[in-house]
Amino acid sequence: MSFDKSKIDYTLYLVTDRQLMSCETIEQSVEQAIAGGASVVQLREKDCSSREFYELALRVKRITESNNVPLIINDRIDICLAADADGVHLGQSDIPCREARRILGADKLIGVSAALPEEARQAQADGADYLGIGAVFPTSTKDDARAVSLETLREIRAAVTIPFVVIGGVNAKSITRLYGMGIDGAAVVSAVVAQKDITAAAREMRAAAEKLK
Repeated sequence: MSFDKSKIDYTLYLVTDRQLMSCETIEQSVEQAIAGGASVVQLREKDCSSREFYELALRVKRITESNNVPLIINDRIDICLAADADGVHLGQSDIPCREARRILGADKLIGVSAALPEEARQAQADGADYLGIGAVFPTSTKDDARAVSLETLREIRAAVTIPFVVIGGVNAKSITRLYGMGIDGAAVVSAVVAQKDITAAAREMRAAAEKLK
């Protein structure tokens, strides 16, 4: 499925985590989160084999595609290509965005993690479609997350024109501190997938994230 990049809804950007999820399978967590309003899904797998990641991506893609939601693969350009996912999300230590764009072509979405204005500017110059900015609040889901102050967040917003989502300790309560800063969406992990009722948690998070704009 090909998405019009100018019309991607980043409001509630779900990042999967099999260690934290309250249900039995990644597919269930994705399906339930989409039912509650998740508008983008990033499949993040750190510990499974390439074959497992690929097969999981195919299964999750069936769910996202049937709901008209973009599927982003974390880090792995090869998995993105093999599963024909909608895009890839890259960290600062992954393959550079400009190389990913050369490999993936113009149609795939590419997101880049950034914590500094210069990283955000570079990502935009290299062809990124969106940014993941964080960690905006303390988080336990990523050990190496760099802290991003509200002042830096404002500087990043002023530095780039592409959309960005905030990540790191974002939940329906903490996000209220970010209203009015021109943020395009909230990227969440535990605030949704770790909750007992994933759909209800997604619905609450979606309502809070909609007030970002």
